[in-house]
Amino acid sequence: MRFAIDIPNFGDYADPHLVADVARDAEEAGWDGIWVWDHIMRSPADPHADPWILLAAIALATERLRLGPMVVPLARRRPSDVARQTVTLDHLSGGRLVLGVGSGSRDHEFSSFGDPADLRTRAEMLDEGLAVIEGLWSGRRFDYEGRHFRIHDATFLPVPAQKPRIPVWVAATWPIRAPLRRAARWDGVWPLRRDEAGNSVPLTPDDVRGVCRTIAEERAANGRQGPFDVLVAGYTPADDTAAAADTVRAFADAGATWWTERINRERGSLEAQRERIRRGPPRL
Repeated sequence: MRFAIDIPNFGDYADPHLVADVARDAEEAGWDGIWVWDHIMRSPADPHADPWILLAAIALATERLRLGPMVVPLARRRPSDVARQTVTLDHLSGGRLVLGVGSGSRDHEFSSFGDPADLRTRAEMLDEGLAVIEGLWSGRRFDYEGRHFRIHDATFLPVPAQKPRIPVWVAATWPIRAPLRRAARWDGVWPLRRDEAGNSVPLTPDDVRGVCRTIAEERAANGRQGPFDVLVAGYTPADDTAAAADTVRAFADAGATWWTERINRERGSLEAQRERIRRGPPRL
């Protein structure tokens, strides 16, 4: 089990100088990774920052932490731009980038800017976008003819610092099979669960067991081998190390490989959030 923190790209964390300081604190406290959200207008009342700029600030402020956007809604970003941004950031960080992707959860962040808000269309664009990004990462001539994206005679250099490429983790809603099937084709999954109203609800260890079982079936059916990460996000108490360890251990036993501590307004004041980071990850 490895440990990360997960911070928004809006509100207090729209300040890149603050985010760099938080990343330094996280590295010194023993966390293994730091993820940044990708919203462009989650709430009109909040200031927002570009996640790629925040990640660049993190890369320059740290030496060891894994880092990445969790997650990029590819349907509202040009995959050729994402290919360029990710390779540049991978080199800047010395090969520490993870690319988290998904179909997006806030319809108004699409419809307000004339982008397709239909979930089926966004899922199609996610699959095509990933195919384009992987093709451009190859460093060889790449052509692609899809419903949403068309690439002709394109060669992108340099290639990623990581070999064979930058890891890709895909957000998926449990227990829907299709997004899990998509995630199984790549390198990791961030499983989520939602109630009937579409609100996010916490995963249980049994949910994670189901995710891992489904992913294993899909990968076996398609001859996929190699490491695969399963990320779980939640909250642990900083003042009760035994309870924190018990919470995380239950998910590790279920098959999760990363625990991500959510850092946001629900944790209280900005200083309270930073104090939680400074106390470090749960210890198993």
